[in-house]
Amino acid sequence: MTSSTREFALEVAERINGLGPVTVTRFFGGAGLVADGVQFAFAMGGSLYFRVDDASRAAFEALGAKPFVYDGKTKTVTISSYYEVPEEIIYDQDDLREWAVKSHRAALAARLASPPKKRRKKSRS
Repeated sequence: MTSSTREFALEVAERINGLGPVTVTRFFGGAGLVADGVQFAFAMGGSLYFRVDDASRAAFEALGAKPFVYDGKTKTVTISSYYEVPEEIIYDQDDLREWAVKSHRAALAARLASPPKKRRKKSRS
């Protein structure tokens, strides 16, 4: 993660209110934004991405936003559960808060809907 990506994520985290404390963590080559133990957004490559659900995805698409895309080893991979946040939302305090709250709800719902991860038993030697 570059220092500018982390600084951008910290700036956004500081401006989001209504979710309680938002922390910034390492997230692959970027920075994850986490509230109440749930990652709801990340910054990467100069862009901010929010977690979406079926309802909010349509709202992002209506604004012309695109899903997160990266080049894999053999093909381009699209992650349709995270959409790029338009600049007009990032820099409008009220819009940023509103969209962040929706994103957090979507991330929390996705976490609750997924089955719990199985823990591997440690072998005793």
